[in-house]
Amino acid sequence: MNTSNWTFIDLFAGIGGMRIPFKDLGGTCVFSSEWDEPAQQTYYHNFGEIPAGDITKIDEATIPEHDILLAGFPCQPFSIIGNKQGFEDTRGTLFFDIERILRAKQPQAFLLENVKQLVSHDKGRTFRVICEHLQEMGYTIYHKVLNALDFGVPQKRERTFIVGFRDPIAFTFPIGNGTYKPLSEILEPDSEIDSSLFASERIRKSRFEKCKIEPFYPSVWHENKGGNISVLPFSCALRAGASYNYLLVNGIRRLSGRELLRLQGFPEDFKIVVSITQLRKQTGNSVAIPVIRAIAEKMQEALIQRNRAELPAKQLTLL
Repeated sequence: MNTSNWTFIDLFAGIGGMRIPFKDLGGTCVFSSEWDEPAQQTYYHNFGEIPAGDITKIDEATIPEHDILLAGFPCQPFSIIGNKQGFEDTRGTLFFDIERILRAKQPQAFLLENVKQLVSHDKGRTFRVICEHLQEMGYTIYHKVLNALDFGVPQKRERTFIVGFRDPIAFTFPIGNGTYKPLSEILEPDSEIDSSLFASERIRKSRFEKCKIEPFYPSVWHENKGGNISVLPFSCALRAGASYNYLLVNGIRRLSGRELLRLQGFPEDFKIVVSITQLRKQTGNSVAIPVIRAIAEKMQEALIQRNRAELPAKQLTLL
């Protein structure tokens, strides 16, 4: 791998959250894939290309050679595989598409991202089969759950990251500094917010009645499934399928499109070309860019130094 001129592919690309840091470090994206059409439009207006569609229908032989594979893949239920054999193989899941591309192209490294619960899903069997398949292909793998709050953005977003190298080289995940931007640097003035984003009087009254503490400002109010209200100096994780009033700024309004992007660490010049409804979905499905950037820097460092991993067969404690 030429570390001064390396290539990567962007699978399950969404709106390009994983692409940005790797591009900033000097990488060239040679292929992208995303099936959601509104996300494709956002991707096109920001990167100048429309991603290929459904990865399950793309022949791996047609994908260009590349050095690093990136994929923030959805976590599908593994327990319905085959004839209910649980975790005997990965056929029928979206992880299989990553696996078949890795087998065909054998990139130097990969970065996979998924929800925190992937590690414990179905008593660890989901994660175990993923790791076993990656190791069986010859990759030295590392995994860790990282929180975006530790990397500068005011969003509590814990995600599982899996890094793999074709050669047995040493790697350590980044450690955030534990600080994040104050909401005052993220939020726009209420006077500049579209009136449609303000909650109804009924919703606002309900939030204040349920609030058990003295509110402080600025804050993000989060209502959990039990109806309890948390008033926080940061946002809970953005979620694509969350209710419209899942998070309320100061208990009165929803987040604007630019605020949603800022909470994920997108640059200020990132173009918004879809409705707020679509952008809420897209940012909820995206990644926290500062976390990806920190991992990318560590991956690049590992690939340059190429220190041999200690006990490569034991790089991961399988659950």
